[in-house]
Amino acid sequence: MSKNFKMVAKTLFGFEEMLAKEIRNLGGSNVVEGVRNVAFEGDTGFMYKANLCLRTAIKIIKPIHSFSVRSENDLYKKIYAMDWAEYLSIDTTFAIDSTVNSDNFTHSLYVSQKVKDAIVDKFRDMDGSRPSVDVKFPDVRINIHIHDEHCNVSLDSSGRSLHQRGYRTATNIAPINEVLAAGLLLLSGWDGQCDFIDPMCGSGTMLTEAAMIACNIPANINRKEFAFEKWDDFDQELFDKIVEVCLNRVREFHHKIVGYDKAPSAVRKALDNVENANLSEFISVERKNFFDTEKFTEGKLHMVFNPPYGERLSLEMEDFYASIGDTLKQKYPGTEAWFITSNMEALKYVGLRPSRKIKVFNSQLESRLVKYVMYEGSKKAKYMNKDEDKD
Repeated sequence: MSKNFKMVAKTLFGFEEMLAKEIRNLGGSNVVEGVRNVAFEGDTGFMYKANLCLRTAIKIIKPIHSFSVRSENDLYKKIYAMDWAEYLSIDTTFAIDSTVNSDNFTHSLYVSQKVKDAIVDKFRDMDGSRPSVDVKFPDVRINIHIHDEHCNVSLDSSGRSLHQRGYRTATNIAPINEVLAAGLLLLSGWDGQCDFIDPMCGSGTMLTEAAMIACNIPANINRKEFAFEKWDDFDQELFDKIVEVCLNRVREFHHKIVGYDKAPSAVRKALDNVENANLSEFISVERKNFFDTEKFTEGKLHMVFNPPYGERLSLEMEDFYASIGDTLKQKYPGTEAWFITSNMEALKYVGLRPSRKIKVFNSQLESRLVKYVMYEGSKKAKYMNKDEDKD
Protein backbone atom coordinates (compact mmCIF):
# COMPACT_ATOMS: atom_id res chain seq x y z
CA MET A 1 0.00 0.00 0.00
CA SER A 2 1.23 3.47 -0.84
CA LYS A 3 1.77 5.91 2.00
CA ASN A 4 -0.31 9.00 2.65
CA PHE A 5 1.12 12.36 1.63
CA LYS A 6 -0.03 15.97 1.73
CA MET A 7 -2.01 17.48 -1.14
CA VAL A 8 -3.64 20.85 -1.74
CA ALA A 9 -6.86 21.35 -3.70
CA LYS A 10 -7.31 24.83 -5.17
CA THR A 11 -10.80 26.29 -5.48
CA LEU A 12 -12.80 29.50 -5.94
CA PHE A 13 -13.36 32.06 -3.19
CA GLY A 14 -16.29 31.03 -0.98
CA PHE A 15 -16.13 27.34 -1.92
CA GLU A 16 -13.52 26.30 0.67
CA GLU A 17 -15.96 24.84 3.23
CA MET A 18 -17.86 22.97 0.52
CA LEU A 19 -14.67 21.53 -0.98
CA ALA A 20 -13.47 20.46 2.49
CA LYS A 21 -16.76 18.60 2.95
CA GLU A 22 -16.36 16.93 -0.45
CA ILE A 23 -12.83 15.80 0.46
CA ARG A 24 -13.96 14.37 3.80
CA ASN A 25 -16.89 12.55 2.17
CA LEU A 26 -14.47 11.08 -0.36
CA GLY A 27 -12.22 9.77 2.41
CA GLY A 28 -9.46 12.40 2.77
CA SER A 29 -7.81 12.93 6.15
CA ASN A 30 -6.34 15.92 8.05
CA VAL A 31 -8.50 18.32 6.02
CA VAL A 32 -7.62 22.00 6.62
CA GLU A 33 -9.38 24.94 4.93
CA GLY A 34 -7.30 27.83 3.61
CA VAL A 35 -8.11 30.79 1.37
CA ARG A 36 -9.13 29.47 -2.07
CA ASN A 37 -7.59 26.12 -1.13
CA VAL A 38 -7.99 23.09 1.11
CA ALA A 39 -5.05 20.98 2.34
CA PHE A 40 -5.55 17.27 3.01
CA GLU A 41 -3.79 13.91 3.09
CA GLY A 42 -4.31 10.72 1.15
CA ASP A 43 -2.48 8.05 -0.83
CA THR A 44 -1.86 7.79 -4.58
CA GLY A 45 -5.27 6.20 -5.19
CA PHE A 46 -6.92 9.06 -3.33
CA MET A 47 -5.07 11.58 -5.51
CA TYR A 48 -6.55 9.85 -8.57
CA LYS A 49 -9.99 9.81 -6.95
CA ALA A 50 -9.80 13.49 -5.93
CA ASN A 51 -9.07 14.55 -9.52
CA LEU A 52 -11.83 12.33 -10.84
CA CYS A 53 -14.58 13.15 -8.32
CA LEU A 54 -14.18 16.56 -6.67
CA ARG A 55 -16.72 18.99 -8.14
CA THR A 56 -15.45 22.23 -6.60
CA ALA A 57 -11.67 21.73 -7.04
CA ILE A 58 -9.76 23.57 -9.78
CA LYS A 59 -6.46 21.72 -9.29
CA ILE A 60 -4.91 19.09 -7.04
CA ILE A 61 -1.23 19.75 -6.36
CA LYS A 62 1.28 17.58 -4.49
CA PRO A 63 3.82 19.62 -2.44
CA ILE A 64 7.36 18.20 -2.71
CA HIS A 65 9.52 20.88 -1.07
CA SER A 66 9.31 24.19 0.78
CA PHE A 67 11.91 26.70 1.92
CA SER A 68 12.45 30.35 2.80
CA VAL A 69 13.64 32.57 -0.03
CA ARG A 70 14.83 36.19 -0.04
CA SER A 71 16.35 36.81 -3.47
CA GLU A 72 16.50 35.53 -7.03
CA ASN A 73 19.93 34.03 -6.34
CA ASP A 74 18.54 32.35 -3.21
CA LEU A 75 15.65 30.88 -5.24
CA TYR A 76 18.00 29.59 -7.95
CA LYS A 77 20.34 27.89 -5.42
CA LYS A 78 17.55 26.17 -3.50
CA ILE A 79 15.77 24.92 -6.61
CA TYR A 80 19.12 23.71 -7.99
CA ALA A 81 19.81 21.82 -4.74
CA MET A 82 16.65 19.69 -5.07
CA ASP A 83 16.87 16.10 -6.36
CA TRP A 84 15.07 16.68 -9.66
CA ALA A 85 15.99 13.24 -10.98
CA GLU A 86 13.24 11.92 -8.71
CA TYR A 87 10.61 13.72 -10.78
CA LEU A 88 12.14 14.33 -14.23
CA SER A 89 14.49 12.72 -16.73
CA ILE A 90 16.25 14.22 -19.75
CA ASP A 91 13.44 12.75 -21.88
CA THR A 92 10.70 14.42 -19.81
CA THR A 93 9.13 17.69 -20.93
CA PHE A 94 8.15 20.12 -18.19
CA ALA A 95 6.54 23.51 -17.57
CA ILE A 96 6.53 25.91 -14.62
CA ASP A 97 3.50 27.79 -13.26
CA SER A 98 4.31 30.47 -10.69
CA THR A 99 2.18 32.52 -8.32
CA VAL A 100 3.92 35.28 -6.36
CA ASN A 101 2.78 37.55 -3.55
CA SER A 102 5.99 39.02 -2.23
CA ASP A 103 7.97 42.28 -2.02
CA ASN A 104 11.11 40.43 -3.12
CA PHE A 105 9.50 38.82 -6.18
CA THR A 106 7.08 40.81 -8.31
CA HIS A 107 6.97 39.00 -11.66
CA SER A 108 5.69 35.42 -11.81
CA LEU A 109 7.09 34.88 -15.33
CA TYR A 110 10.56 35.86 -14.15
CA VAL A 111 10.27 33.44 -11.22
CA SER A 112 9.27 30.66 -13.63
CA GLN A 113 12.29 31.48 -15.82
CA LYS A 114 14.65 31.37 -12.83
CA VAL A 115 13.25 28.01 -11.67
CA LYS A 116 13.51 26.62 -15.21
CA ASP A 117 17.17 27.74 -15.42
CA ALA A 118 18.02 26.05 -12.11
CA ILE A 119 16.41 22.73 -13.13
CA VAL A 120 18.00 22.73 -16.61
CA ASP A 121 21.44 23.63 -15.22
CA LYS A 122 21.21 20.85 -12.62
CA PHE A 123 20.62 18.21 -15.32
CA ARG A 124 23.25 19.66 -17.64
CA ASP A 125 25.83 19.62 -14.84
CA MET A 126 24.98 15.99 -13.96
CA ASP A 127 24.46 14.42 -17.40
CA GLY A 128 25.59 16.90 -20.01
CA SER A 129 22.07 17.06 -21.39
CA ARG A 130 18.77 18.55 -20.24
CA PRO A 131 14.98 18.03 -20.32
CA SER A 132 12.94 20.29 -22.62
CA VAL A 133 10.27 22.83 -21.75
CA ASP A 134 6.81 22.32 -23.27
CA VAL A 135 4.47 25.05 -22.11
CA LYS A 136 1.31 23.56 -23.67
CA PHE A 137 1.56 19.78 -23.19
CA PRO A 138 4.29 19.01 -20.65
CA ASP A 139 4.84 15.59 -19.11
CA VAL A 140 5.32 17.23 -15.70
CA ARG A 141 3.88 20.58 -14.60
CA ILE A 142 5.64 22.18 -11.63
CA ASN A 143 3.83 24.68 -9.42
CA ILE A 144 5.78 27.43 -7.61
CA HIS A 145 4.02 29.50 -4.95
CA ILE A 146 5.89 32.33 -3.21
CA HIS A 147 4.19 34.21 -0.38
CA ASP A 148 6.38 36.82 1.34
CA GLU A 149 9.60 34.85 1.97
CA HIS A 150 8.13 31.36 1.83
CA CYS A 151 8.32 29.20 -1.31
CA ASN A 152 6.32 26.01 -1.94
CA VAL A 153 7.28 23.69 -4.80
CA SER A 154 4.58 21.26 -5.91
CA LEU A 155 3.74 18.86 -8.72
CA ASP A 156 0.47 19.62 -10.51
CA SER A 157 -1.43 16.32 -10.65
CA SER A 158 -4.35 17.76 -12.65
CA GLY A 159 -2.83 19.57 -15.63
CA ARG A 160 -5.48 21.74 -17.23
CA SER A 161 -7.94 23.25 -14.75
CA LEU A 162 -10.46 20.70 -13.47
CA HIS A 163 -13.32 22.94 -14.65
CA GLN A 164 -12.49 21.60 -18.11
CA ARG A 165 -14.60 18.48 -17.64
CA GLY A 166 -14.44 17.33 -21.26
CA TYR A 167 -18.15 17.44 -22.16
CA ARG A 168 -18.46 21.07 -23.21
CA THR A 169 -17.51 21.59 -26.85
CA ALA A 170 -20.03 24.33 -27.62
CA THR A 171 -20.31 27.49 -25.51
CA ASN A 172 -22.01 30.87 -25.52
CA ILE A 173 -20.24 34.23 -25.29
CA ALA A 174 -19.96 34.14 -21.47
CA PRO A 175 -20.44 30.54 -20.33
CA ILE A 176 -20.47 29.78 -16.63
CA ASN A 177 -17.41 27.86 -15.42
CA GLU A 178 -18.21 24.19 -14.61
CA VAL A 179 -16.65 24.37 -11.13
CA LEU A 180 -18.61 27.55 -10.41
CA ALA A 181 -21.83 25.91 -11.64
CA ALA A 182 -21.28 22.83 -9.46
CA GLY A 183 -20.46 25.00 -6.45
CA LEU A 184 -23.57 27.16 -6.88
CA LEU A 185 -25.70 24.01 -7.11
CA LEU A 186 -24.17 22.56 -3.94
CA LEU A 187 -24.53 25.91 -2.13
CA SER A 188 -28.20 25.92 -3.13
CA GLY A 189 -28.67 22.53 -1.46
CA TRP A 190 -29.40 20.67 -4.71
CA ASP A 191 -29.37 16.93 -3.95
CA GLY A 192 -31.42 15.41 -6.76
CA GLN A 193 -34.50 14.74 -4.62
CA CYS A 194 -36.97 16.74 -6.75
CA ASP A 195 -37.42 18.23 -10.23
CA PHE A 196 -34.90 20.84 -11.39
CA ILE A 197 -35.00 23.74 -13.85
CA ASP A 198 -32.53 26.22 -15.30
CA PRO A 199 -34.83 28.69 -17.11
CA MET A 200 -31.97 30.56 -18.84
CA CYS A 201 -29.70 27.61 -19.53
CA GLY A 202 -27.31 28.96 -22.18
CA SER A 203 -24.99 26.13 -23.23
CA GLY A 204 -26.34 23.80 -20.53
CA THR A 205 -23.53 23.74 -17.97
CA MET A 206 -25.84 24.11 -14.95
CA LEU A 207 -28.10 21.34 -16.28
CA THR A 208 -25.19 18.96 -16.83
CA GLU A 209 -23.62 19.59 -13.43
CA ALA A 210 -27.07 19.22 -11.78
CA ALA A 211 -27.55 15.82 -13.42
CA MET A 212 -24.08 14.63 -12.39
CA ILE A 213 -24.74 15.66 -8.77
CA ALA A 214 -28.19 14.02 -8.81
CA CYS A 215 -26.79 10.74 -10.17
CA ASN A 216 -23.50 10.90 -8.21
CA ILE A 217 -21.54 10.71 -11.47
CA PRO A 218 -17.83 11.61 -11.04
CA ALA A 219 -17.32 15.23 -12.09
CA ASN A 220 -14.44 14.52 -14.46
CA ILE A 221 -15.47 11.16 -15.90
CA ASN A 222 -15.58 12.67 -19.42
CA ARG A 223 -12.13 14.25 -19.19
CA LYS A 224 -9.54 12.89 -21.61
CA GLU A 225 -6.44 13.20 -19.43
CA PHE A 226 -4.99 14.15 -16.06
CA ALA A 227 -1.37 15.26 -15.60
CA PHE A 228 -0.60 12.37 -13.23
CA GLU A 229 -1.11 9.92 -16.11
CA LYS A 230 2.24 11.08 -17.54
CA TRP A 231 4.16 10.62 -14.29
CA ASP A 232 6.74 7.82 -14.15
CA ASP A 233 5.00 6.20 -11.18
CA PHE A 234 1.50 6.26 -12.76
CA ASP A 235 -0.38 3.06 -11.87
CA GLN A 236 -2.86 2.36 -14.71
CA GLU A 237 -4.34 -0.66 -12.95
CA LEU A 238 -5.01 1.33 -9.78
CA PHE A 239 -6.54 4.20 -11.76
CA ASP A 240 -8.84 1.83 -13.68
CA LYS A 241 -9.95 0.32 -10.36
CA ILE A 242 -10.67 3.79 -8.91
CA VAL A 243 -12.78 4.66 -11.99
CA GLU A 244 -14.69 1.36 -11.69
CA VAL A 245 -15.41 1.85 -7.97
CA CYS A 246 -16.60 5.44 -8.50
CA LEU A 247 -18.90 4.44 -11.38
CA ASN A 248 -20.38 1.68 -9.21
CA ARG A 249 -21.58 4.42 -6.83
CA VAL A 250 -23.70 6.12 -9.49
CA ARG A 251 -27.32 6.27 -8.29
CA GLU A 252 -30.71 6.32 -10.01
CA PHE A 253 -32.57 9.58 -10.55
CA HIS A 254 -36.37 9.62 -10.80
CA HIS A 255 -37.13 13.29 -11.44
CA LYS A 256 -36.87 15.75 -14.35
CA ILE A 257 -34.10 18.18 -15.21
CA VAL A 258 -35.35 20.85 -17.60
CA GLY A 259 -33.63 23.73 -19.37
CA TYR A 260 -35.12 26.67 -21.26
CA ASP A 261 -33.48 29.29 -23.44
CA LYS A 262 -35.07 31.67 -25.91
CA ALA A 263 -32.08 31.55 -28.31
CA PRO A 264 -32.15 28.63 -30.80
CA SER A 265 -28.33 28.62 -30.92
CA ALA A 266 -28.14 28.20 -27.12
CA VAL A 267 -30.60 25.30 -27.21
CA ARG A 268 -28.53 23.55 -29.89
CA LYS A 269 -25.31 24.02 -27.90
CA ALA A 270 -26.93 22.81 -24.68
CA LEU A 271 -28.27 19.67 -26.39
CA ASP A 272 -24.82 18.95 -27.88
CA ASN A 273 -23.09 19.32 -24.50
CA VAL A 274 -25.70 17.20 -22.70
CA GLU A 275 -25.19 14.48 -25.31
CA ASN A 276 -21.39 14.73 -24.94
CA ALA A 277 -21.84 14.12 -21.21
CA ASN A 278 -24.05 11.06 -21.93
CA LEU A 279 -26.90 12.62 -19.93
CA SER A 280 -29.63 12.98 -22.59
CA GLU A 281 -31.90 10.52 -20.75
CA PHE A 282 -32.02 12.83 -17.70
CA ILE A 283 -32.13 16.30 -19.27
CA SER A 284 -34.57 17.98 -21.65
CA VAL A 285 -33.88 21.37 -23.25
CA GLU A 286 -36.56 23.49 -24.92
CA ARG A 287 -36.63 26.81 -26.73
CA LYS A 288 -38.76 28.97 -24.42
CA ASN A 289 -38.68 32.45 -22.96
CA PHE A 290 -38.76 32.00 -19.17
CA PHE A 291 -41.15 34.96 -18.83
CA ASP A 292 -43.76 33.06 -20.90
CA THR A 293 -43.51 29.81 -18.92
CA GLU A 294 -45.07 28.34 -15.82
CA LYS A 295 -44.17 25.59 -13.40
CA PHE A 296 -44.27 22.18 -15.10
CA THR A 297 -44.70 20.03 -11.98
CA GLU A 298 -47.10 19.94 -9.03
CA GLY A 299 -44.37 18.94 -6.58
CA LYS A 300 -41.37 20.84 -5.26
CA LEU A 301 -39.18 22.49 -7.91
CA HIS A 302 -35.53 23.50 -7.49
CA MET A 303 -34.37 26.35 -9.77
CA VAL A 304 -30.80 27.61 -10.26
CA PHE A 305 -29.77 29.97 -13.06
CA ASN A 306 -27.28 32.55 -14.27
CA PRO A 307 -29.20 35.46 -15.86
CA PRO A 308 -27.48 36.96 -18.90
CA TYR A 309 -25.73 40.27 -18.46
CA GLY A 310 -23.99 42.75 -20.75
CA GLU A 311 -24.23 46.20 -22.26
CA ARG A 312 -27.59 45.67 -23.92
CA LEU A 313 -29.13 44.16 -20.80
CA SER A 314 -27.93 47.03 -18.63
CA LEU A 315 -30.27 49.31 -20.57
CA GLU A 316 -33.21 47.02 -19.79
CA MET A 317 -32.06 46.01 -16.31
CA GLU A 318 -35.08 47.33 -14.43
CA ASP A 319 -37.60 45.57 -16.70
CA PHE A 320 -35.57 42.38 -16.93
CA TYR A 321 -35.18 41.84 -13.19
CA ALA A 322 -38.76 42.96 -12.52
CA SER A 323 -39.88 40.27 -15.00
CA ILE A 324 -37.86 37.63 -13.11
CA GLY A 325 -39.68 38.57 -9.89
CA ASP A 326 -43.12 38.70 -11.55
CA THR A 327 -42.64 35.32 -13.27
CA LEU A 328 -41.53 33.66 -10.04
CA LYS A 329 -44.43 35.18 -8.08
CA GLN A 330 -47.17 34.44 -10.57
CA LYS A 331 -46.08 31.23 -12.31
CA TYR A 332 -43.79 29.30 -9.96
CA PRO A 333 -45.44 28.46 -6.61
CA GLY A 334 -43.69 25.77 -4.56
CA THR A 335 -40.31 26.67 -6.06
CA GLU A 336 -36.96 27.33 -4.42
CA ALA A 337 -35.30 29.74 -6.86
CA TRP A 338 -31.62 30.67 -6.80
CA PHE A 339 -29.68 32.85 -9.20
CA ILE A 340 -26.30 34.55 -9.39
CA THR A 341 -25.80 38.21 -10.26
CA SER A 342 -22.92 40.68 -10.13
CA ASN A 343 -25.37 43.57 -10.39
CA MET A 344 -26.37 44.34 -6.79
CA GLU A 345 -28.47 47.30 -7.95
CA ALA A 346 -30.58 45.02 -10.15
CA LEU A 347 -31.78 42.96 -7.17
CA LYS A 348 -33.93 45.90 -6.04
CA TYR A 349 -36.11 45.47 -9.12
CA VAL A 350 -36.94 41.78 -8.48
CA GLY A 351 -39.58 42.98 -6.03
CA LEU A 352 -39.04 40.02 -3.68
CA ARG A 353 -36.99 39.81 -0.51
CA PRO A 354 -34.22 37.19 -0.86
CA SER A 355 -34.09 34.76 2.05
CA ARG A 356 -30.33 34.28 1.53
CA LYS A 357 -27.45 36.13 -0.13
CA ILE A 358 -24.11 34.35 -0.51
CA LYS A 359 -20.96 36.16 -1.69
CA VAL A 360 -19.26 34.38 -4.61
CA PHE A 361 -17.06 35.35 -7.55
CA ASN A 362 -17.96 34.83 -11.20
CA SER A 363 -14.52 35.04 -12.80
CA GLN A 364 -13.22 38.34 -11.35
CA LEU A 365 -16.69 39.76 -10.70
CA GLU A 366 -17.86 39.89 -7.10
CA SER A 367 -21.37 38.45 -7.18
CA ARG A 368 -24.20 37.22 -5.00
CA LEU A 369 -26.02 33.91 -5.11
CA VAL A 370 -29.53 34.84 -3.99
CA LYS A 371 -32.39 32.60 -2.86
CA TYR A 372 -36.12 33.26 -3.23
CA VAL A 373 -38.64 30.82 -1.76
CA MET A 374 -41.93 30.86 -3.63
CA TYR A 375 -44.58 29.35 -1.35
CA GLU A 376 -47.69 27.47 -2.42
CA GLY A 377 -50.39 30.08 -1.76
CA SER A 378 -49.53 32.99 0.49
CA LYS A 379 -46.60 33.10 2.88
CA LYS A 380 -49.02 33.79 5.72
CA ALA A 381 -50.94 30.61 4.94
CA LYS A 382 -47.67 28.69 4.90
CA TYR A 383 -46.80 29.82 8.41
CA MET A 384 -50.35 29.04 9.61
CA ASN A 385 -50.02 25.53 8.24
CA LYS A 386 -46.71 25.13 10.05
CA ASP A 387 -48.35 26.16 13.32
CA GLU A 388 -51.17 23.67 12.73
CA ASP A 389 -48.61 20.91 12.14
CA LYS A 390 -47.12 21.57 15.58
CA ASP A 391 -50.45 21.15 17.41
